Amino acid sequence: MTWQLRRATVDDLDAIMDIETTVFTTDAWSSAIMRAEIGDRHGYYVVAFPPDAPTQIDAYAGLRAPLREPQADIQTIAVSGSARRNGLGRVLMLHLISEARTRGAREIFLEVRDDNPSAQSLYLSLGFEQIAIRPKYYQPDGVDAIIMRLAIPEPEVRVA
Repeated sequence: MTWQLRRATVDDLDAIMDIETTVFTTDAWSSAIMRAEIGDRHGYYVVAFPPDAPTQIDAYAGLRAPLREPQADIQTIAVSGSARRNGLGRVLMLHLISEARTRGAREIFLEVRDDNPSAQSLYLSLGFEQIAIRPKYYQPDGVDAIIMRLAIPEPEVRVA
């Protein structure tokens, strides 16, 4: 399957919240928080959609990366159930890492639920390393957060 990415706007809020509340059933962000994140000048949120259906949002991801600051944070990433297992999460992560690099970040952080091994596996495959645990961070479930860090690599250029 193929997707296009574009910067998210508040017009995407309903579609984003549909995915948010489905994927993060017990600890979903509120619509007000998501609206503020999408509109924040230090944020960068993207949505993914099939090229022939631009209103069908299949995934979203968000980054907090103030311009010319050395650190950035992956705020959230979610892929709808129907779009999973097609590499879309990896594409979104690579896009956010690239945006963080463009903004001047040299390292990027994220938190991931301890009970989400598939997300952890994706992040490890991208070069993130576990640096700490936040006990019972995700509420109301009381699930630990694994804090991960990536030293943002320089882009690779190869001759074809």
